[in-house]
Amino acid sequence: RSRAAAVTSPNSVADGRDAAVLAGAVERIVAGQLVAFPTETVYGLGARADNDRAVAAIYAAKGRPRGHPLIVHVADTAGAERFAETMPDAARRLVDAFWPGPMTVVVRRRKGVAQAAAGELPTIGLRCPAESIAHALLAAAASAGVPGIAAPSANRFGRVSATTAMHVDSEFPDSGLLILDGGECRVGIESTIVDVSSGRPSLLRPGILTVERIEAALGEPLAAPGPTAPAAPGTLVSHYAPRATLRLMPTAMLRAALEVIGSEPIELGVYSRSVPSGVAIGVRHRRMPSRPEQAAHELFSVLRELDADGVRLIWVEAPPDSAEWDGVRDRLTRAAAS
Repeated sequence: RSRAAAVTSPNSVADGRDAAVLAGAVERIVAGQLVAFPTETVYGLGARADNDRAVAAIYAAKGRPRGHPLIVHVADTAGAERFAETMPDAARRLVDAFWPGPMTVVVRRRKGVAQAAAGELPTIGLRCPAESIAHALLAAAASAGVPGIAAPSANRFGRVSATTAMHVDSEFPDSGLLILDGGECRVGIESTIVDVSSGRPSLLRPGILTVERIEAALGEPLAAPGPTAPAAPGTLVSHYAPRATLRLMPTAMLRAALEVIGSEPIELGVYSRSVPSGVAIGVRHRRMPSRPEQAAHELFSVLRELDADGVRLIWVEAPPDSAEWDGVRDRLTRAAAS
C-alpha cells in the first residue's frame, strides 16, 4: 500500500502470497473474524462457515438479508462432504469437470452444519476456487480445523462486486479488515450455480461456463428451475448495481439516443461494442470487448470507473444473444433493474 492509502484507511491490504500474511489470515479465520480474499471470479468476504456467529458478521458488514444464503468455499471434495448430506452423482460429475474453478453446486445440507451460512435453508452451495491464494487459504484453514469458509462477494449488498483489493478497501473503509491482495480477478463475474439437490440439475445463476459445457459434463440437459428451486446468491431481480442509473439498450436504440442528445454536455457513461467514442461532448465512453471472457473480466471494474467519473447515467449496449454471453447479460440485466 502507499503511505497515503495507509493513512486514510484502517484496513490492512497485504500480499496474499506472503506466507506470514497468509498465516495471519488463517489465525483470523480460526478466531471467527472476517478476511477478504481473491478468487478467480470476484473477491470474497470470508468467515469460518461452521461458526454461525462469525457468519453473522458477514451479513452485518454487507447489509445482507439474513435469509439470503452464502456460498461455502472448500479446499477439496473431502471439505465439501463435511457440509453435504450427500454428494449426488450429478454433483460429482460437475466437481470432477470444473473443480477447482468457477462452479458452485447446490446440494442437500448436512443437518446441524452451517445453518447461518445456508440462510437456514436445507440446501447449501459449495465451491472449490482455482485461485492460488484462495486455495492456499482454504487448505491452511482446513489443516487448522476449519472445514470451509463462507464468502459472498466482498461488497455492500446489491452493489457492484469487487474484482481488486482496492475495490474491497473502498467498500469497507472503516472496518479494520484484512484484505489479501491477489491482483485483478481473472474471470471477473461470479461463479455458475447449478442446483443438484433434487431431481434434474438446473441452472440457478449463469457464469463464465456455458450451458453446453455444463450439460456435456452432466451427460444430460439442464432443467429450468422450478417454483421450489432453492434460493441462491446473486439471483435477486435487482443486483450488481452501480450508483449511477444503468440502462441496457439494443444497438439501434443506443445509437438513436446518442443522436438525440447531440452536443449537449451530459453526465453520461456509455459502455458499448459497436458505438464509437466521441459521440457527444462530456460522454465517458468505454469500449466493450468483443469476446465475452474479456467483457466479463472487466465488467465490474468498468462500472466502478464510470461511477468514479461522476456519471449519473450509464447506457450499455446489450450483449449478443448467445450462450457465451449469458453470464455478462445476467449481471447487466440485474444491474439495470435497480
